[in-house]
Amino acid sequence: MLILISSGNLLQLFFGWEGVGLASYLLINFWYTRIQANKAAIQALLVNKVGDIAVLLAIATSFFLYQSIDFSIMFSVTPYMLSDSLIFFVHEVNVLTIISFFMFLGAIGKSAQLGLHTWLPSAMEGPTPVSALIHAATMVTAGIFLIIRCSPIFEYTESILVWITFIGSLTAFFAATVGMLQNDLKRVIAYSTCSQLGYMAFACGLSSYSTSFFHLINHGCFKALLFLSAGSIIHGCSDEQDLRRMGGLGKLFPITYCMFLIGSLSLMGFPFLSGFFSKDIILETAFAHYTVSGLFAYWLGTLSAFFTAFYSFRLMYLTFLSSVNSSKPIIQGAHESFGLIIFSLVTLSLGSIFSGFMLKDLFIGVGSIFLGNSIFILPKHFNLFEAEFLPTLVKLTPVLFSLWGAFLAFLLNHIYSSFLIYLKFSQFGLFCYSFFNQKWFIDKIYNLYIIKPIFHISYVISFRLLDKGFIELLGPLGLVFKLNEISKKVSGFQTGLIYHYTFIILVSVFLYINFTFFFEIFYEYFTFEILSYYFFLLISVF
Repeated sequence: MLILISSGNLLQLFFGWEGVGLASYLLINFWYTRIQANKAAIQALLVNKVGDIAVLLAIATSFFLYQSIDFSIMFSVTPYMLSDSLIFFVHEVNVLTIISFFMFLGAIGKSAQLGLHTWLPSAMEGPTPVSALIHAATMVTAGIFLIIRCSPIFEYTESILVWITFIGSLTAFFAATVGMLQNDLKRVIAYSTCSQLGYMAFACGLSSYSTSFFHLINHGCFKALLFLSAGSIIHGCSDEQDLRRMGGLGKLFPITYCMFLIGSLSLMGFPFLSGFFSKDIILETAFAHYTVSGLFAYWLGTLSAFFTAFYSFRLMYLTFLSSVNSSKPIIQGAHESFGLIIFSLVTLSLGSIFSGFMLKDLFIGVGSIFLGNSIFILPKHFNLFEAEFLPTLVKLTPVLFSLWGAFLAFLLNHIYSSFLIYLKFSQFGLFCYSFFNQKWFIDKIYNLYIIKPIFHISYVISFRLLDKGFIELLGPLGLVFKLNEISKKVSGFQTGLIYHYTFIILVSVFLYINFTFFFEIFYEYFTFEILSYYFFLLISVF
């Protein structure tokens, strides 16, 4: 990660980019004897390869355009390259658009945006500290960092910025709705990460790079707190992760309960905690953009805030406040974590409470020199002043939606739980539950229409026809057996009679002379042009 963020050119950045991908693969596969961990690690690696190839294409295109991959040269020359174009799939397109598109595709894979997000929930198969590391610090933040780092290029590609806004806002909404009905403790927090990355992405699409970076820092604090608190619960409950088999843990885990509450409140954007300062400024700048993409991002982000609060408090209620659903041995063995874990949780809770207030002026304060020239925003895209003087109702709407979502989660689960049961068993409720619990059926669509046909083609053509067919007939099965047979027949000539050996020598010399004569005639009378003519004539006849 240090290589990634301190690099001065695209190639060095790519080494760090691949490094965090490799580290995540090895860490997800930590429990290497578990088949699900193996599958999750392979899925994370393969899905990220799509984005990695896109970043490689961006590097190649940048070198073709700039004759350099050094950031300082690229960023200084970019304003003079606005009219340059190249042919891409028989279409003439702007080179900056192509570079930005490939970089954004890489960010979609690495930062788990909608479409290439499927690896992120599966990454929960790794140990919980690994999950905290991947979700709060390294892997998922790399894509957002790449967009922010290359802001001097993205600023000149309006179409790509609009796409980043739409994909980011859809990711925030999608992940928030899916996390609302998940039953795995860590998987809910994983979809929460995906949703928050959507906020960061559409903030970049609206040219609010500093606010996106600010939210990235705050998110690292409260997401690490949530994951390590979840790890504390899982460790104390004999590795149980299913929310439906928990309940009543508030008295057994008082410190973890308090830490989880702080992390959840910060995640939902409760006033004056760290998430409130960064998430609300992102939504305010989205509204102040006064474009279709800005309003789209604002309202989807506000709805996502509602669902975020809903699943956060649903998680809190089912884990700590509801009636006990665990077995007696698990409850008897449940215990609060030891001092080192508690120290880590308390440290992260301080960041979750104070980081937003203490770092706000440093990151997004007007005139702050903290980020210096590392972020570039065109003057027509800068709207922090406009966001500061929005109507009070616009500023309060996301907070009101969050509070309403938290209240509704507690109300439905604690008081009207029978209504939830009735709703789930109704036809409409069952469809909604299946739709959101099965992640909008995106995984099913991928498996049915992409992975299964690819596996079928790979088996029929690559494996059965080529590997087990053509190649083996030419190689180990066909050629080796045929040579073995010929060798046995040739060895039959070893009779020990001299006239047999004389006959073999005469025949061999005769064949050698004839072959030599034939090739001399062939090279003399048949040129390359004549052979090409006969070849194409033969093809045309067939």
